[in-house]
Amino acid sequence: MSIPVPALDPGDPGWRRPAVTPSQVRADAILAAVLFVGTLFSLMLYQVAGLYDDPAPMWLSLVWAVLITLPLAVRRRFPNTVAIIVSIAFIVGGEARVPELLMCNITLFMALYAVGAWVDSRRTALVIRAGIIAVMLGWLVIAMLRQTTDPDALEGFSRVGAFSPLVAYLMIQILTNLLYFGGAYYFGDRSYASARQKALLEFRTAELERERERTEQQAVALERVRIARELHDVVAHHVSVMGVQAGAARTVLDSNPAMARDALANVELGARTAIDELQKLLHTLRESEPVDDAASTSASTLGLDSLSGLVADSTASGLPTTLEVIGEPREVPGLVRLSLYRIAQEALTNARKYAGSAATADVRVRYLDGAVELEVANTGSVPSQPRPGGLGHIGMRERVDALGGSLELGPRARGGYLVRARIPDAATPAEADAADTSAPTPQESTR
Repeated sequence: MSIPVPALDPGDPGWRRPAVTPSQVRADAILAAVLFVGTLFSLMLYQVAGLYDDPAPMWLSLVWAVLITLPLAVRRRFPNTVAIIVSIAFIVGGEARVPELLMCNITLFMALYAVGAWVDSRRTALVIRAGIIAVMLGWLVIAMLRQTTDPDALEGFSRVGAFSPLVAYLMIQILTNLLYFGGAYYFGDRSYASARQKALLEFRTAELERERERTEQQAVALERVRIARELHDVVAHHVSVMGVQAGAARTVLDSNPAMARDALANVELGARTAIDELQKLLHTLRESEPVDDAASTSASTLGLDSLSGLVADSTASGLPTTLEVIGEPREVPGLVRLSLYRIAQEALTNARKYAGSAATADVRVRYLDGAVELEVANTGSVPSQPRPGGLGHIGMRERVDALGGSLELGPRARGGYLVRARIPDAATPAEADAADTSAPTPQESTR
């Protein structure tokens, strides 16, 4: 199952918090209603306690309670507006002497917190909160100046001395408000940062999951390509040889029974060989995990040493073929050996199919510095166009590309066809796997 990935990386500066969910809206509405009831109860208690000698009228206190609490029901959707309304209501309540000092501080804290936690534009969040805090601190300073210049205010505090009890009380008020506003600012920012970090973690997790799924799909696709390539090489070669031998047996069945028996024996041998290689592929298909080309070479003895048998089969099938080894033979990686063998097998199979009955073929193996080169050249006719739907050339190119080599194929100037593959013999199976992760480029189909 594919996991969706957000359109915008949370690490991007333009990231926005996810939209408010209905459950969050309901939770905010319930919270606002609870705060409104609590504010009414607090108003009643402060009224009974006689907080002010001349408190605000009851109707004004009720309107104030609505403005200071109910806007919090939409604090996540409209945090800036809610913070401004609650701040104005807070100041108005203080100036009108509304008898309530508990719930209003809670609601103002939550409004400032919501700005820091839910405003996606961090510059706007900074400006709104800084403006509200500045206005609040300015109002506090003005209130303190009025209290210090009013001889009837704060009668219980002595004004004597440079650091009088009155000064100590006023400093406590300043520190309390600084901690109050600083806490609202800090925790709002932390909430936004935590939400962003959570979104980033979910984003990375989704990316990793998608990458894992993509890797699995690529592994399956590469394994299917490998098996298809092996099936093509095995079936195309052996069936082609069996067809030629069967045709020869039918031709000489009456005139030369001994030759017919030899041809049928070769058909039987080719069938057994094809079945043996097909069983190895079927065993690979039954494995619990995909097996790469490197692993498949461990179960195969095919390689450059097997070219002599391949040349003999080609000659016996009606295409006279010679083998020439140039340079000092040396040990090369198993995947290189198998790939060169399969390329030679495909080239000879194509020559038998299309070059004509009078054609001949030459197979040359050159051991170069750091590379092994295989050349298969045949005489005879060349088709004007590739056979539709053929996969032989595609398979050869895939093998060579996976090992970092080069492949040349095409008609020769003096007639016939040439296939030349050069592969570095330092290639390892691990390097081949890394190279084979890229999608192969379709080339010519089998001739």
